[in-house]
Amino acid sequence: MAERGRLAEGVRAYRLIAGMWIRSTMAYRASFAMTTFGSFAATFFDFVAIMLMFSRVDALGGWSLPEVAFLYGLSAVSFGLADLVIGSMDRLGRRLRDGTLDTLLVRPAPVLAQVAADRFALRRLGRVTQGSLVLGWALSRLDVDWTAGKLLLMPLTLLSGCAIFCAVFVAGAAFQFVAQDASEVQNAFTYGGTTLLQYPPTVFGKELVRGVTFVLPLAFVNWLPACYVLGRPYPLELPGWVVGAPPLVAVVCCAPAGLAWRAGLRSYRSTGS
Repeated sequence: MAERGRLAEGVRAYRLIAGMWIRSTMAYRASFAMTTFGSFAATFFDFVAIMLMFSRVDALGGWSLPEVAFLYGLSAVSFGLADLVIGSMDRLGRRLRDGTLDTLLVRPAPVLAQVAADRFALRRLGRVTQGSLVLGWALSRLDVDWTAGKLLLMPLTLLSGCAIFCAVFVAGAAFQFVAQDASEVQNAFTYGGTTLLQYPPTVFGKELVRGVTFVLPLAFVNWLPACYVLGRPYPLELPGWVVGAPPLVAVVCCAPAGLAWRAGLRSYRSTGS
């Protein structure tokens, strides 16, 4: 009961802080529109780079342009949602260095919720919108034999992918309690991870595919679900039941990330005076 109450308190604090930043953002609607479009355009050029590749080749690692666009859309939407919800975690290193984390510690609200909602950037919807458009285009070009299982898998994949990326954000923030200036290390696994997933697993070596399947399970964000939907063989000859594993993997990722956050917060000794 205590944990449930703590969770409810965190959700309420997050909602209030995020709402405050949203109201602040919408007070300058022209600025919001321009920054959102900027976010949309910046991520759109990632897909333009993929399209330029396909202007020279017919397939990339045996995958066609619509199939790679399907991978791109799943990864971009999942990461975009996580970046929208909890992307401010990469600011923790700055708070540790300048001592402003101490201000959050004395407030009657969970620190994780405060850090996650800090400077909530609604402009990040541009990334989600761009990824959704690419995903919609890919689905319109693919000849998929849709079944009830595949239809159900789509929203589960996006939500599970978002949760997996959220866990990576939290774990990266926890690492900053030790390193204090490790935002780029965190970005290598978050922004770098989503860039990696935009390309088919067949273009990477087996060692890397094993790493993002069994060590940092980013493959469950889009590679494995996409292989099931497209009727392609799974990487590393994994069994067929792994297609239903993304929600479980998300839970397994979130649990140690939460423990790492608690351990990091307990180890914090402030900046002194």
